[in-house]
Amino acid sequence: SGCACPDCGKQFSTPGNLRVHRRIHAGVKPFGCEQCGKRFTELGGLRKHQRIHAGVRPYRCADCGKEFGRVHHLKSHQRTHSGEKPYACADCGRRFGHSGELKIHRRTHSGEKPYHCPDCGKNFAVISNLRSHQRVHSGERAHTCADCGRSFGELGVLRKHRRVHTGERPYHCTACGKRFSRIHHLKTHQRTHTGERPYACPDCGKTFSQSGDLTKHRRTHSGEKPYPCPDCPRSYNNSGDLRKHSRTHSGLKPYACPDCGKGFRMIHHLKTHRRVHTGERPYLCPHCPKTFSRQHHLDSH
Repeated sequence: SGCACPDCGKQFSTPGNLRVHRRIHAGVKPFGCEQCGKRFTELGGLRKHQRIHAGVRPYRCADCGKEFGRVHHLKSHQRTHSGEKPYACADCGRRFGHSGELKIHRRTHSGEKPYHCPDCGKNFAVISNLRSHQRVHSGERAHTCADCGRSFGELGVLRKHRRVHTGERPYHCTACGKRFSRIHHLKTHQRTHTGERPYACPDCGKTFSQSGDLTKHRRTHSGEKPYPCPDCPRSYNNSGDLRKHSRTHSGLKPYACPDCGKGFRMIHHLKTHRRVHTGERPYLCPHCPKTFSRQHHLDSH
């Protein structure tokens, strides 16, 4: 067809629409915002973007009053109230509130990573991850928080950060009423009610409620340890373990006992120590009435 894209095969109803689409492959963005310099492939995209600067949000949610600059953002938001998930994955059956989420999710099955960093060659499944990554090379942080001075590469990330200062928690769980500052925190929390564990390890079948937990787990199979200690030869398979280890070099003890002031490198060490003050002895011998404050004391007994 004369209206098929020769780069990706997508079909269009008119040659004009095809011409606009092909700018995506060519990287052509002829429409620039005079206020921030951001560029767009379509004039309509620029006009919608300009509402951010003008503060125009003509679309209002009837359930919570939240306002949006684009009608499809309102429609997507309304599904957080209705719980509607009309888009189903053909591979695993997982459902999503909008088509973009499904498209990104399907790459977890296909392994597709269509977004390529021209500086280092790294590939990404999600374009926003590529954009964030590219700021590692450019050092760009254009958006600054007026409250604490912290800078961010994306305006959306700044908006989410500002909830730390305002205390705003716009997302609430319909099952228990708990509120969250970010939608993905709510989605993760909701799995504690549903028991959903949508992320499965292809090596052993173990399932997880969060994709990050699966990523960490898979390193137990691959042996990958991408977090090296800058002070010694040790490496770790997750950043949290590296942070804990680094305290052996720095001497940092961020967890202080409120009863005696003693400091600890790890929070579970503090919890164990506090039993000295509370008298708690949670480990019970199954053979006699004796109890212990620590597991290894029980094991020795």
